Amino acid sequence: MMEWPQVLLEIFDDPLLDEVRPKVAAPTADDRMASKLAELNNWMEQHGREPRNEGDLKERMMWAAMQGLRRKNLL
Repeated sequence: MMEWPQVLLEIFDDPLLDEVRPKVAAPTADDRMASKLAELNNWMEQHGREPRNEGDLKERMMWAAMQGLRRKNLL
């Protein structure tokens, strides 16, 4: 096990650093695709059908996302 120098331990114990957390990694393209698939799935379960290119903005956005996934042969 590595021994940390006392000066570093004192810096790490500073209350100003209590809320410091590692930066969260940005989502990858696969993460965004999985998220969109889950969102589409939830929408279809809630409405009992595929989204259409009509209706409210959310439905049109779901329709556009679904068309994009189909063009990539993912649906």
